[in-house]
Amino acid sequence: MKRTLLIFLIVFIVMQFIQTDKINSETKPELEMKTPPEISAIFKPACYDCHSNSTTWPWYSYIAPFSWIIDSHVTNGRKALNFSIWESYDEEKKEEKMKAIFRTAYASMPLQSYIKAHDKANLTREQRTLIRDWTGVKK
Repeated sequence: MKRTLLIFLIVFIVMQFIQTDKINSETKPELEMKTPPEISAIFKPACYDCHSNSTTWPWYSYIAPFSWIIDSHVTNGRKALNFSIWESYDEEKKEEKMKAIFRTAYASMPLQSYIKAHDKANLTREQRTLIRDWTGVKK
């Protein structure tokens, strides 16, 4: 038993040397998505950590393997939609992204694992409806 625990401890320590880059690119205000205050108040705590260049990296994002998971979520989130570069999208891409926001407002976002660590990201039905209505996407 001691040997197994020692091996796990050594593996855990070695994992700490494999760190990810926690990059927040410079945000140009002219490229950011402009939203009404009531939408911003929902998006910032619920979406911006993964879908903008303004990620707040919590203390546990520096501990492997959590750091790898969080980095993967942020990288994939920014690829899917980045509020910090919204104005660099062409009109077709903006429409596509709005449809995705509409679909995920009730479906899969924010991730349950994120909500467990961030109470303010747990959106109410009213907030989700407000987002869907704001997108302007027809049902």
